[in-house]
Amino acid sequence: METWRILAASLLGVAGVLAVLMIMARAREKTGRWQTVAVTGLVGVTALALTCILTLTVLSPAASWWLAGGVAVVVAVLAMAS
Repeated sequence: METWRILAASLLGVAGVLAVLMIMARAREKTGRWQTVAVTGLVGVTALALTCILTLTVLSPAASWWLAGGVAVVVAVLAMAS
């Protein structure tokens, strides 16, 4: 496995975990129900795992880095805005 794939997947994983946590917190603020937070977390973690697996296996270098960089930028903006 190429090193760039591991680095892109790592960046995507770290930023993605932070994004999932922020989205779960937003769901808790809006609904106040733990069931909604649990479903939101499950969907987010599943989507994150799928994108990390695709990054590690089949996505092109450009698509992998755009995806990882885009998620990192969105998380950074959301973190600074809150």
